[in-house]
Amino acid sequence: MDQIFNFSAGPAVLPKEVLQQARDEMLDWHGSGMSVMEMSHRGKEFMSIAEKAESDFRELVGIPKNYKVLFLQGGASSQFSMVPMNLLRGKTKADYINTGQWSTKAIEEASRYCTINVAASSTNTNFTSVPTQDNWRLDSNAAYIHYTSNETIGGVEFHWIPEIDLNNTIPLVVDMSSDILSRPLDITRFGLIYAGAQKNLGPAGLTLVVVREDLLGKPLPGTPTLYDYQIHAQNDSMYNTPPTYAMYITGLVFAWLKNKGGLVTMEKINIAKANLLYGLLDNTDFYHCPVAKADRSRMNIPFTLRNPALDEEFLMQASNNGLIQLKGHRSVGGMRASMYNAMPIEGVAKLVAFMKEFACQHA
Repeated sequence: MDQIFNFSAGPAVLPKEVLQQARDEMLDWHGSGMSVMEMSHRGKEFMSIAEKAESDFRELVGIPKNYKVLFLQGGASSQFSMVPMNLLRGKTKADYINTGQWSTKAIEEASRYCTINVAASSTNTNFTSVPTQDNWRLDSNAAYIHYTSNETIGGVEFHWIPEIDLNNTIPLVVDMSSDILSRPLDITRFGLIYAGAQKNLGPAGLTLVVVREDLLGKPLPGTPTLYDYQIHAQNDSMYNTPPTYAMYITGLVFAWLKNKGGLVTMEKINIAKANLLYGLLDNTDFYHCPVAKADRSRMNIPFTLRNPALDEEFLMQASNNGLIQLKGHRSVGGMRASMYNAMPIEGVAKLVAFMKEFACQHA
């Protein structure tokens, strides 16, 4: 079979080496006689898997000891509630930056628990840019400041970390679901990071949370036990049965990233991949990318064809060429190429070559 390149936004492509290792270990993990899916989450076999996953993740990012790493369930969407439940800590307001559909969903959910100050928004550009920080109107009484570092649907990305509060009196919170581990990260700038795994970490079913220890405790009265970060931190993410197989696969991805050279190397690769596709989009009138150049995502690249009537033909021919999952999100239409860490540069080069050929056919 010719190689297929999967440009899905999520659940997304995983490294071939990781899938091959999982295949080889499917029936018998390291001589245990068990598949990882069959293991007790409290048994020594799985505990070693969980410990290595956390250790490798901490090493990749450089996570200080005063931060807890939590392996949770419920997707990033559950964090839209868990963040205000745990971080309001007696306050009644929170600041949010609105840059797209995932930011909007986070705002809608958090408004159930507190008063939301939308400190900045890119609605005026139809979510095709990131508001510059000089336009932010933050509330000094806010419990925390929340933003989404990469909007998967709209294809806008923060290429900078907001300068908020050097003394960390107001925690900075970020939804990093679709660009986590795509580049080096200074974790000390944040109070809390969360990410659904199914885009750039591993399979669906796992949500990763990194939270500074001083933010644990004092959840809203009535917070469900499983929505209390401190409960999970005190129990090493084992208060209830965690998503064991998803943790295992994600751990393999962490090891793969280390073998690839870590996050500095991955950033260079991701820049090269993005430059390939944006280079084509910027030098033709057959295709168009609506996102402001300074805020373009390296992970999710939306684009349209000059003639929308050719969309179905484009997708069919792309699929016939082994290029799949390129249809844009139903809310915006057009096309979208998601190029997470696991997408090899060869896949992007093949996509660019196909797009050039398709444009020539329909010039």
